[in-house]
Amino acid sequence: MLPSDRDEIRDLLKRTAVALKQGDVPFALCGGYAAWMRGAPEPDHDADFLVPEAESERAAKVLADAGLEVVPPAEDWLTKVVQGNSFVDVLWRTCGHPVEQDLIDRAEVLPVLSVQMPVLQATDILVTKLMALDEHYCDFSRLLPVARALREQVDWGRVRVEVDDNDFAVVFLVLLDRLGVVEGAVSAG
Repeated sequence: MLPSDRDEIRDLLKRTAVALKQGDVPFALCGGYAAWMRGAPEPDHDADFLVPEAESERAAKVLADAGLEVVPPAEDWLTKVVQGNSFVDVLWRTCGHPVEQDLIDRAEVLPVLSVQMPVLQATDILVTKLMALDEHYCDFSRLLPVARALREQVDWGRVRVEVDDNDFAVVFLVLLDRLGVVEGAVSAG
């Protein structure tokens, strides 16, 4: 990503968060930029926010009313906010599951590029990233730096329990354990 593109995505991230805040839509920064705020490398692509599924239509209206370009994508679980060559995804489902209010409520308000906004906890960031792994997307090279950077902030026991049904996620936890990134990332039983 070129520096001007990074500036553009950062600007769009801030404008999206401010619009959601002003519209009183519950939300949280998630994905790569949430991980970045907690010490991971800065992502080189879009930014992502979560909103509860029950707020999805209102979120899209609030963003459009704030003058942002809202584009309905082919997917039926997110809204895209576009500016130039950059975009922000506002998701109301992750890995086929509706975003629930409790996930948003667990987020911690942090300053992100000078804007106070809720940011997912490190454990929730890892769980959502690991649950996205499947036979079509299984890129451990993107996850490894995130797991390394966030390892001391993560409740690995909770991660284990929440991703137990995803074989790709479980294998990633085995990899973390074998590399010594996180001792006990997987249980012996």
